[in-house]
Amino acid sequence: MWSDDLWVLQSPESPRKANKRDFPKWDKFPWLPRNIARTLRPEGELMSATPGTATTTAVSVQNLRKVYQRDSLQIKVLDGLNLEVAQGEFLALMGPSGSGKTTLLNLIAGIDRATSGRVIVAGTDLGPLSEGELAKWRSRNVGFIFQFYNLIPVLNAVENVELPLLLTSLSKRERRERALTALNIVGLADRSKHYPRQLSGGQEQRVAIARAVVTDPTILVADEPTGDLDHQSAEEILTLMETFNRDFHKTIVMVTHDPRAATRANVQHHLDKGVLSN
Repeated sequence: MWSDDLWVLQSPESPRKANKRDFPKWDKFPWLPRNIARTLRPEGELMSATPGTATTTAVSVQNLRKVYQRDSLQIKVLDGLNLEVAQGEFLALMGPSGSGKTTLLNLIAGIDRATSGRVIVAGTDLGPLSEGELAKWRSRNVGFIFQFYNLIPVLNAVENVELPLLLTSLSKRERRERALTALNIVGLADRSKHYPRQLSGGQEQRVAIARAVVTDPTILVADEPTGDLDHQSAEEILTLMETFNRDFHKTIVMVTHDPRAATRANVQHHLDKGVLSN
């Protein structure tokens, strides 16, 4: 599928609109989100639409504390945690059960709120946002990948992928086109009409990944994305995530118990008793 928002970088000062002759191997990149401009170097390397910009911080966690109150008992989950995630980084968070990994992921994704400290994602400080503002921010900036897929069983694959787009101003035709291209990029174009019960576990997770990326989010958060899969399916999902990170420059924060999965990330951190280590 050709994108009208494609640009060729002639020089840092003069990007221009592309045509198909500029990129004869377009099928290597079958889908690019339309709501952002992209540039392509002549050799086909995908890059930011703003040439020459320095690497920026996608996630900044500053002196973060999270305490849960249960009756008179205070449970300290995160204690003064600091974390920086660069834009375009693939980060794996590891640690034993109960170490605070999922809590940290939920705070970064704007699902939960910190007891104290700051969480800044994509330049937005999440602390001052109201619940409505936070929900709108999540819909625009975060793609979620869950261990158990969380697909709607009465919707087929393309309808599941299309769900996040219902919160946008896209027309019905545009929503369907974008959902189909997202399925195409995860290799499931021929399964668009299949329901979750008709798909394997690996295929269900591919649909879930297509749903996560269909809005072109700033960051992907993945909570044990391979935890319910066999070895071969897990390897395929990890390769797909690597592709989104490498070719589409998606920032990914992944929680995993699996050391093999963690090696796919370019940065690894360990979390234990609310404290982060490299």
